[in-house]
Amino acid sequence: MVINRLKWKLSSQFVRNMGWLGGAELVNRVFRLVTTITLARLLNSYDYGLIAIILITHDFAGTFCSAIDAKIIQSPDKDVKVLCDTAYWMNWILFIAIFILQCAAAFPLAWFYKDNNVVLPICFIALSYLLLPIGAVQSSLIRRENRLNIIALTNVVQGITLNIATIVLAFLGFGIWSVILPFGLANPIWLIINLMNHSWRPKKSFTLYKWQEVAGYSINIIVVEFLNKLRANLDYLIVGKFLGFKELGLYYFAFNAGLGISMNVLNVIVSSLFPHLCAARTNLKQLKSTYFSSLKTIALIVVPIVLLQSSLAPFYVPIIFGQKWIPAIPILILICLSAMSRPFAEAAKLLLLTVDRSRIALAWNLIFTLVFAISLLVAVQWGVLAVAATVLITHIVLLPLFTLWTGKYVFGRSTDNMTMSS
Repeated sequence: MVINRLKWKLSSQFVRNMGWLGGAELVNRVFRLVTTITLARLLNSYDYGLIAIILITHDFAGTFCSAIDAKIIQSPDKDVKVLCDTAYWMNWILFIAIFILQCAAAFPLAWFYKDNNVVLPICFIALSYLLLPIGAVQSSLIRRENRLNIIALTNVVQGITLNIATIVLAFLGFGIWSVILPFGLANPIWLIINLMNHSWRPKKSFTLYKWQEVAGYSINIIVVEFLNKLRANLDYLIVGKFLGFKELGLYYFAFNAGLGISMNVLNVIVSSLFPHLCAARTNLKQLKSTYFSSLKTIALIVVPIVLLQSSLAPFYVPIIFGQKWIPAIPILILICLSAMSRPFAEAAKLLLLTVDRSRIALAWNLIFTLVFAISLLVAVQWGVLAVAATVLITHIVLLPLFTLWTGKYVFGRSTDNMTMSS
């Protein structure tokens, strides 16, 4: 009876969290669709190529943002107070370093792609990191407490503001800067909402007590997330280098128009699932039930969305985005279908993090990234469509194998009555 009650409570919380975040993403998606249509009609493929490289660089730097956050969410109650104080100061060190590294990376990127137009936008976006340490711990605690309605509110307010600003600037003729300038609005909104919704404040005295514990847990997550970002952007980097910015722009449009909705769903699932799994981590039987129940929920949501979007692509792309993007339709369909297996692999990775097996997640990501990179380098010789086909094949074949193995490893190696270490 107690187990069933706990199961219902956790399952209900997961669905509620997905509801909050899913609702936020739905609202944002409506505004983002208008933004995507506006940009598709006002910008050309070269502009899209530039935007792709700028946002990829920012995406890579953002890899480091969630590692300390994950430790606060996962840690036992008795350690939270101390770890929060340490995390606050570690965040300052981390985000200042990220700001410097992103600005420094702009110059070799300009040399690599032989285009100096990427330098100033990359440095401008990097400024946003300097606000994050002020509210990062509060955001982590809100997630730990499963109050994801606050996260949803933040996402909605940020999304609406950024999309409206982008549309206005695009119509005013700001070009690629219509995408870049609104980044200056995002983090102030995030900071205000987090500070208003959590009472935690840092100690005045500097402390790094137990920093090794935070760093030890976080380092594998950072590497795993970096490899995730690398895989997510390898195709862009390779297409941009070997085929040029115009082909990259075509590919980038197809990716965003095709995988945008699916990736939004994926982000909702990931944000909801980790605290959901961590809440059940002390009881392996309950964790098993929670995990496989979550996989069923993911399947019911993701599979129909991906199939529907893929099948409708030939109809909605020319109508909504314009005739000039018709060559992107086959690329869009292939990339969209690759989303089918991604949420399940993400769930498997989060399961490994929940039970302190981040090294295994790291090892898998190293192997998958290496195979993926080699496959793309071979495929690019036959053009951008071959790259998209390679993305589909590698994800559809390899990610389900990882998901199946992870479930057997975690739940097949211990008895149901085992209590997970805290």
